[in-house]
Amino acid sequence: QLLSCLASRIAKMWSATSTPEKTGLITLRGSTETVVEFFGYAINSILYQRGVYPAEHFTSVPKYGLSILVTKDKGLQEYLGEVLRQLKGWMMCSQVRKLVVVVASQVTEETLERWTFDVQVNDTQAALAVPQTQADKVREQKEIQAIIRQITASVTFLPLLDEPCSFDLLIYTDRAAEVPTAWGESDPKYIVGGSEEVKLRSFTTKIHKVDGAVAYRYSEAGA
Repeated sequence: QLLSCLASRIAKMWSATSTPEKTGLITLRGSTETVVEFFGYAINSILYQRGVYPAEHFTSVPKYGLSILVTKDKGLQEYLGEVLRQLKGWMMCSQVRKLVVVVASQVTEETLERWTFDVQVNDTQAALAVPQTQADKVREQKEIQAIIRQITASVTFLPLLDEPCSFDLLIYTDRAAEVPTAWGESDPKYIVGGSEEVKLRSFTTKIHKVDGAVAYRYSEAGA
């Protein structure tokens, strides 16, 4: 089941001490919050780096040991907040399989880029509270840092988007997922014609694993 929010499309822990290190617990809720928070920052970074919104619509905030640009646009903040809240609800029921950020031409509506984040959940771990050491937290942050850095570096390997663009967010869910009235089924908005894909890094919380990739359309000159 592939869903897209039909709201106006917007463009431009309990812990225990042990030796040798302190060990806490991560639950499905904690893992879900980590993944949803990552998606929020990743989407903002994509919109900034790909020029979907003007640079002056963003401000820098510290996160993951990095400076990440996030939107100041109230309308966009509300839209993303709505999507992420619904995403969190579905993830708490282990019903999300994929999130896709689609960047399209405003003029032709053709898809120019698809940023895909596959979500895998360990159902056995999701039913439990899984031990999480400080080393696990450090590893997780470094893995997320690597993905954000790849998004930041995307201007060096993706074609220049020299036309006004819009974006859409698609979420692949299980058929059993309850769909709010503001959402509806969508086509996958695949890239038509020649395309190339670049794999991004992955990260894991022990309960969820997120794998990223970006596909982009060849320009006519390079086709």
